[in-house]
Amino acid sequence: MEKRHKIELLLGLLCSFLFLLLFLLLALSYFFRKRLRWRGRTKNEPLEAGGDSGGGGAEEEHSEAEELVRFAGGESLTVHDILDAPGEVVGKSSYGTLYRASLERSGSVVLLRFLRPACVGGTEEVLPAVRALGAVRHPNLVPLRAMYVGPRGEKLFVHPFFAAGSLKQFLRAGVAEAHRWDIVYKLSLGIARGLDHLHTGLEKPMVHGNLKTNNILLDADYQPRLSDFGLHLILNPAAAQEMLEVSAAQGYKAPELVKMKDASRESDIYSLGVVVLEMLTQKDPINTNFFQSKDFHVPTSLRNLVLEHKVSDVFNSELLIQSTDQSSTNEQGLLMLFRLAIACCSPSPASRPDTKHVISQLEDIIR
Repeated sequence: MEKRHKIELLLGLLCSFLFLLLFLLLALSYFFRKRLRWRGRTKNEPLEAGGDSGGGGAEEEHSEAEELVRFAGGESLTVHDILDAPGEVVGKSSYGTLYRASLERSGSVVLLRFLRPACVGGTEEVLPAVRALGAVRHPNLVPLRAMYVGPRGEKLFVHPFFAAGSLKQFLRAGVAEAHRWDIVYKLSLGIARGLDHLHTGLEKPMVHGNLKTNNILLDADYQPRLSDFGLHLILNPAAAQEMLEVSAAQGYKAPELVKMKDASRESDIYSLGVVVLEMLTQKDPINTNFFQSKDFHVPTSLRNLVLEHKVSDVFNSELLIQSTDQSSTNEQGLLMLFRLAIACCSPSPASRPDTKHVISQLEDIIR
């Protein structure tokens, strides 16, 4: 009887142990599945790696090896740093989401760019382009510090975060600095230098492909940093084309550009001209009420004003007043910058200046 009691007790303990072990295994499985799907925490809602797909139809479940590719400035990053970072949404598009995230271990703030699996090629397919982007370093370009690849093909790109925001926000904020000639000039030169590095400073030249004021970030001292360069090299054709259509709707697309694969240095120069004109006029590139013109594109409307000898009507009034009050040299520089921007927006790609010529002309303004 005593032997039977011991056996029953032993079986009970064994069953309890097996039940506990099964519970722990299920809990661990749930934890890792949740972590690998990258549900970063925000203050108000979770950051989903899934969500609505765009630029390529429905997302399909497929498995890839989890991977973290690091570049200069991101050597100390770990998968835990990225996946456990609380963050908040700061931007959305059809192909991805931008998050401002705080790395708990280091206390630093980064920008995480999530690209939906349906809009991006497989890791092996895009890795050469990602490595090329990760190697780009210049004072006027936003660097790529790391890329995390999740098990469903989701990709997170890690960039430094610039608290001053974008050039678009700066121009629309109504701050006095946006009307200062010295800052407009500094921004124009910095943007041109960043673009020049992409076009001529790399072993394999790169086209930006999506230059606009929303993709130009600012340092605390108004030094511009071009972001989103080469993004079309990572997106699949459908998502890249959708990105181009958005840019066209906002007025930055060169007239000859039909497909994203046709993006060129000349189309980048056109976008540069639009950005400079936007700074000079403080108006959106597409505005149906722009000087009561029938034209939707700012460059065409501005060119008409030049032909009508109404150049003074072109500039933002505060910028014109300030440059006139300070010196005739500044006023002349304003006109030179305007003419350069108009040349960049020439309907003929062959007539547009290259980045070296743009920088030379900009440097001539202050000589």
